[in-house]
Amino acid sequence: MEKVLIYQIFTRLYGNRNTTRMANGSLADNGCGKMADFTPEVLKDIAGMGITHVWYTGIIRHATQTDYSGYGIPRQHPAVVKGKAGSPYAIADYYDVDPDLAVNVPLRMQEFEELVERTHKAGLKVIIDFVPNHVARQYKSVCKPKKVKDLGETDDTMLGFNPQNNFYYCPGQRFTPYFDLYAGEIDPYLEEPAKATGNDHFDNAPGKNDWYETVKLNYGVDYYAGGVGYFDPMPDTWTKMTDILLFWAKKGVDGFRCDMAEMVPAEFWAYATQTVKKKYKQIVFIGEVYNPSEYRHYLASGFDWLYDKVGMYDTMRAVICHHALTSAITNAWQSTDDIRDHMLYFLENHDEQRIASDFFATDGQKGVPAMIASVLMQQNPFMLYAGEEYGERGMDRKGFSGNDGRTTIFDYWSVDTLCRATQKKLTSEEQALFDIHQKTMLLARQEKAVAEGVFFDLMYVNGHLQRQYAFLRYVKGELLLVVVNFEDRDVVSEVNIPAHSFDYLEIKEKKVIATDLLTKEKLAMSLRKDGSVRMEIAARSGRVWKVKI
Repeated sequence: MEKVLIYQIFTRLYGNRNTTRMANGSLADNGCGKMADFTPEVLKDIAGMGITHVWYTGIIRHATQTDYSGYGIPRQHPAVVKGKAGSPYAIADYYDVDPDLAVNVPLRMQEFEELVERTHKAGLKVIIDFVPNHVARQYKSVCKPKKVKDLGETDDTMLGFNPQNNFYYCPGQRFTPYFDLYAGEIDPYLEEPAKATGNDHFDNAPGKNDWYETVKLNYGVDYYAGGVGYFDPMPDTWTKMTDILLFWAKKGVDGFRCDMAEMVPAEFWAYATQTVKKKYKQIVFIGEVYNPSEYRHYLASGFDWLYDKVGMYDTMRAVICHHALTSAITNAWQSTDDIRDHMLYFLENHDEQRIASDFFATDGQKGVPAMIASVLMQQNPFMLYAGEEYGERGMDRKGFSGNDGRTTIFDYWSVDTLCRATQKKLTSEEQALFDIHQKTMLLARQEKAVAEGVFFDLMYVNGHLQRQYAFLRYVKGELLLVVVNFEDRDVVSEVNIPAHSFDYLEIKEKKVIATDLLTKEKLAMSLRKDGSVRMEIAARSGRVWKVKI
């Protein structure tokens, strides 16, 4: 059994060392990272952080304003593309690779296959996005297998809903959103009949805050009639989308991060995950599901891990910003305790604001105690977003995405800290932040108490710890006492150890010398039932005391 640590990489940005960073800049202006940037040396460094899985975000070809028509790739109208680079969640061809990522565009699929091979040789597993709920408005596959019919190719566009259609329609109505359909072009974007928009907007006029660049896929649910499902006979979209999963699984992909999974019926997932796993047993499915009442439903449908966003992420964010006490962390894990091994913890991803941004905590160091706790408290996976380990701020004025504390997914750009890290120009604070992330993740991989051990929350006997969080991990004679400090100052904490923990973990009272696995400091402890351990903890940091029992 191993601790799963996922490194999310926005592939287009990661290897780009061009620092022009012109707002709304083109590919020629700002450059773009390539799959080839992930050399064996780069992948070795990633594995050296303790990472087990790399999520290459934005691999499948999506709508872009860059013209690749010279390569036989259909040009997209800029009116229905967000940003110069386009959103990786507006898929334009499920069977193709984003040409921006290729050194040699005609060989882009071969370059992806080589990336998978290099990643595996580095001892890492590969995760890519599967975007099942919506596609780009001008979706057209030019790379699909010959016998495959394209999405919408056989649709009856005179019907708003048909279980065998791939899209939803507004018969007799032209697409007339509340924004300019020319976007600098001579001819406007034309769509008639209009298709329903990806964020369940079922008329012909989405607003600028809608997912207007996408169209909703039809899995046999009649939203015009209140969400009635028609799943027998099997909807055509089910087989088409399952075949796409099988196509990428055959390429050697080890897992799929499934975008907005809860907007697709669980009945489809039960069919698709079972079909794929029957042939590729190692495949994992990660679901972006935000409704806690649906967690168990989607796990029962074949998902291995689900985003723990509205529970643990929201809680950790509140604690980091001192908007909640650390006792809230206990409440967060207890709400999913029966499915704890299936919850994916994270503190950043492409949708969320950077910890160091002005919109979150202003300083990446403030996230360290939350990171230590999130990585070490359970056996479930943890995800790190590239740049988080350096305190990337995401405060650039990039273009379409604006200055919102996020790293852009719409623009051609480069990430400041990732650029400086390769040039060995990090500040001492950034280097220290990287070091604590690496140490924590490596010990999570190395310590059996983390990957396999029992978890025991100590907060119920430590009500005085309002800015600290404490817990035990135990396996076969090895005990970890983890205490993190969210306070902006150094503290001396007295951590109570209840008698029940000795009975529950089946450990005996004794005097020991503990070693802090993060600093190698030693501390004499007297482990007694209902006793306490006194320790110093630096501001925005933590202690991971290891004891041989």
